[in-house]
Amino acid sequence: MEAQIYLNLRHYWCVFSSLAKRRVYFMSVKIRVGVLFGGRSCEHEVSVTSARSVLEAIDVEKYDVTMIGISKEGGWLLADDARKVLSAGTVQGDDLVPVLLDYPGSSDLIPSNGNTLESVDHRSVDVVFPILHGPYGEDGTVQGLLELAGIAYVGAGVGGSAVSMDKELMKRVFHAEGLEQLPYLVFRRRRWQREPMQVQSEVEEELIYPVFVKPANLGSSVGITKVHDASELKDGMNEAARYDGKILVEADAGDCREIECAVLGNDDPKASVLGEIVPGNEFYDYNAKYIDDNSDFVIPARLSEHTTEHVRCLALQAFGAVDASGMARVDFFVTPDESKVYLNEINTIPGFTPISMYPKLWQASGLDYGELIDRLIELALERRDDRKQNLSSL
Repeated sequence: MEAQIYLNLRHYWCVFSSLAKRRVYFMSVKIRVGVLFGGRSCEHEVSVTSARSVLEAIDVEKYDVTMIGISKEGGWLLADDARKVLSAGTVQGDDLVPVLLDYPGSSDLIPSNGNTLESVDHRSVDVVFPILHGPYGEDGTVQGLLELAGIAYVGAGVGGSAVSMDKELMKRVFHAEGLEQLPYLVFRRRRWQREPMQVQSEVEEELIYPVFVKPANLGSSVGITKVHDASELKDGMNEAARYDGKILVEADAGDCREIECAVLGNDDPKASVLGEIVPGNEFYDYNAKYIDDNSDFVIPARLSEHTTEHVRCLALQAFGAVDASGMARVDFFVTPDESKVYLNEINTIPGFTPISMYPKLWQASGLDYGELIDRLIELALERRDDRKQNLSSL
């Protein structure tokens, strides 16, 4: 069954009635939440695991939950039996119904029978909770679609999502904000393929081995290689080039400690207690994050009170610099003597798996998993209501 999104302009004049319908939740009807998961990304499986955790923790007495899966091929699928879909570990299209997203502004998700536009069900959602990691989910693409449809959604908007996903743009914004980072270089894949020796020469002129080679637009440490010498650089560059057209080469943080901070809020965000990661592997790679389960989390991080407050302030500054909203996890490197703090990156849709740092940090800060979901949904609706104040005509 070929899944697709139908953008149906004929429903334009249904906007007003649909908006009224979405207001019903303020009275007695449950808030309708669409949990969006899967996606066209190498982080697809991580997303499914995160969505499974959200489904288990969300208050079904408060929310009417609709699971919306995106297959690895990009098909949008609505599953009435969400647990069946999630238990498979990936989104498949065999037993699922394609989604018609009524557009623009109606917030309606109408499953079709796959052959015609005849509606077999009708679901109007109040807010979408994207649990998507990486390209086509965390990079502003889905956020733009939801903006066009007028649907409230959890997390950063189009700009904040796009800038934070692209490591080059993110680092440029952080530099403009005066936030200290490790030295780095950026190369386009086509240039690496045309003139590898020149690229190698530039790396060795500007940086000292070991270095980290990363795809510019991916998370969960996918495609990242720690390169110890010139003989390993080719393989590292080729590995990163498999996933993205831009390649980041970054200085090694050495014996720095890896510190993370969770941020929650819109215009007045709050920072969590800090956590420290002690990787079980050579660095905190994909296996260490999701497979080996051999890394240690130290919460709260073993830092002085002064450094702790400094890092929390930097996390809030980074959150504001990229115009994030709702949630983000901000990662740092701190030297052993705490004399230097380097900002590593920001993640606008951090992992929500049972072992993910973001929910763990808020739990340590006094906000349990279910309460965290409640707050994120509240922030999404708050942000949607704020956007409604914008004039759309003169």
